[in-house]
Amino acid sequence: MNSSKAEAAASNLYWHHGALERASRAALKGQKPCVIWLTGLSASGKSTVANALEQRLHDMGRHTMLLDGDNVRHGLNRDLGFSEADRVENIRRVGEVARLMANAGLIVITAFISPYRSEREIVRNLMPAGEFVEVYVSTPLAICEQRDPKGIYRKARSGEIPNFTGISAPYEEPQAPEIMLDTTDKTVDEAAGIVVAFLKSYNVV
Repeated sequence: MNSSKAEAAASNLYWHHGALERASRAALKGQKPCVIWLTGLSASGKSTVANALEQRLHDMGRHTMLLDGDNVRHGLNRDLGFSEADRVENIRRVGEVARLMANAGLIVITAFISPYRSEREIVRNLMPAGEFVEVYVSTPLAICEQRDPKGIYRKARSGEIPNFTGISAPYEEPQAPEIMLDTTDKTVDEAAGIVVAFLKSYNVV
């Protein structure tokens, strides 16, 4: 749908206010909703930490949902490629889904490279103040390349994969993330524990 058609369609839409507010849904679950946004290079450890974090929160009796970059591209965003415009749209859609899930009272955990500061800021601005937790998994590029579990860095270096973040496309590091994690000197459990400790300090859990 082009922009003019989208604008015309939007002019005929009206926001429906439901009987229940997000606070009521969260209260039923006994928790404060939020979006925990893990960003970093491919193979930095985002998905591994995200999985461990969700398991910890589940064991604590918290209601969670994990959105992972590869998984989302199998369904919701299967129509998107890896151009700059498609990457931005990928994160925009994920941000809207995360917001809806948080409105349902969930603690939402995401693991996306999300290379641009502006797109991460857009998602932050979708959330009420204090309910977006940016976790920068700051594992250096050299370590990520050493791991390379999918062999994608090797393909990117040889030119088989264009627009690859950290090699032929930029990654804009967060300037003021709530949490920084370098997985080169931490176990997965230690990294997940740091996030849980942060959430406790802010009365999320």
